Amino acid sequence: MLPLLGLIIGLVIGLMLNVQIPDAWSVYIAITILSGLDSLLGGLEAALRKRFSNVLFITGFLLNTGAALALTALGQQINFDMSLVAVIAFGIRIFKNLGLIRRYIVQRMQRRAQEARQSSK
Repeated sequence: MLPLLGLIIGLVIGLMLNVQIPDAWSVYIAITILSGLDSLLGGLEAALRKRFSNVLFITGFLLNTGAALALTALGQQINFDMSLVAVIAFGIRIFKNLGLIRRYIVQRMQRRAQEARQSSK
């Protein structure tokens, strides 16, 4: 819940400040946002399954972001858009985590409904 609250606060502050990002940085900012979203959803999925670890969350975010930024920087140097590798990888992981979160929530709702039906009998 804390990462989600941080995301919301960050979005509100970012929208209120209206900071202009230089064009040269836009790819790096986009990759960092994808990395953050991937980590946030992965952390939420782990929290729902009661397997969340602050250390894994922070190190995963830093490692994923660092690797994605390094690939992007290397791609900029050789004039080849290697940020697409990170976009595809994070995209797959984001949708996978969304699916796992959805499945967990639906199963929990079904379990509660079944328990309510059994207790009313």
